[in-house]
Amino acid sequence: MRPRVVCGIAAAVALFATACGSGGGGNGGGSSAAVTVPATAGAAYPVTVADCAGKETTIAKAPTKIVTSNAASLELLLRLGAGDRVIGTGFPPGKGTLPAALAEQGAKVPVLGDKTIPKEKLLGSGADLYVDTFGAMPMMGGATGPSEAEYAAAGIQHVYLLSTACAGTPKAAKAPRTDLAGIEDDIRRLGAVTGTGTRAEELVTGMEKQIGEVRTALAAVPEDKRPSYFVFDFDAGTKQPTAVCGRQVANAVITQAGARNVFADCDADFKPGSWEDVVAKNPDWIQLAVRNRGSEEATRKAFDDAEAFLRSFPATQGLKAVQEGHFVRLGSEVTTIAGVRNADAVRQIAATVHPDLVKNGQ
Repeated sequence: MRPRVVCGIAAAVALFATACGSGGGGNGGGSSAAVTVPATAGAAYPVTVADCAGKETTIAKAPTKIVTSNAASLELLLRLGAGDRVIGTGFPPGKGTLPAALAEQGAKVPVLGDKTIPKEKLLGSGADLYVDTFGAMPMMGGATGPSEAEYAAAGIQHVYLLSTACAGTPKAAKAPRTDLAGIEDDIRRLGAVTGTGTRAEELVTGMEKQIGEVRTALAAVPEDKRPSYFVFDFDAGTKQPTAVCGRQVANAVITQAGARNVFADCDADFKPGSWEDVVAKNPDWIQLAVRNRGSEEATRKAFDDAEAFLRSFPATQGLKAVQEGHFVRLGSEVTTIAGVRNADAVRQIAATVHPDLVKNGQ
């Protein structure tokens, strides 16, 4: 994480913390590391996975005590049916941010760190598996995390969600990420590692169905007729906007929804931007990306505040999207963090920017 964007992007990075499709033709910005899993991964072991540098880890048997780095990986484990094996998490889910069906179980998971988990606490947790959404994040908690040798000495196997952990690394694919294949691979990989591969396939199938419906509905819309789109990360602050770039999960979400990310051409996941850049792009639509505030009323107010800023700020009040009221009210969590709800975000954006072609909830 770059120092300038840490404070605001933490709302997305921490995923739900109260602090800061697949297919479709397009280079998905594929995984930068390999994974070897059974084609019909159920509970078949051993399972071999690799990190962003290609270093492999072999999981010999189903883990029984899992720690997650944040609410993103926690939500995936809950959806996979492995939540009863999670013994701790960092960056816990904020109130009201997990889907209702998962909230009660998620609230019971012990919090080992309000942000990154302290090194000593993680190594002494008794975990046999640590699921890491982002890898090294010294700017988000101070201390550097354990070394691989320290994980091994503590009996903890260390695996990553590659779609987010690798996006900002030098080995990341250079082409913009335009589909959700990497996210689906993460779900399958985590399913294989935890012995819940059948459920993982069900989740991926549901995502592919929803995204496929949107893609079919938009098939006749030429690329150059698709509206331009800017993600306004309100929680990053208003002095300097953050560009959501081509390697970021959100670029795939936007592309699959039939829009064009105005910062797709920057070779990064996130990058500090300027209001001059945004004005030059003059987007057709602006997403008011705010984190969930824990209640509908508080979250609605955050959206209202973000919109009010754009309407009153001299640099943005003349933008086409602002003048036409073309705002998408959609949380930063479901847009910029890999997960099952990326497919919901695709449909919501598509239904907003192409209301005659896509209906929400269809």
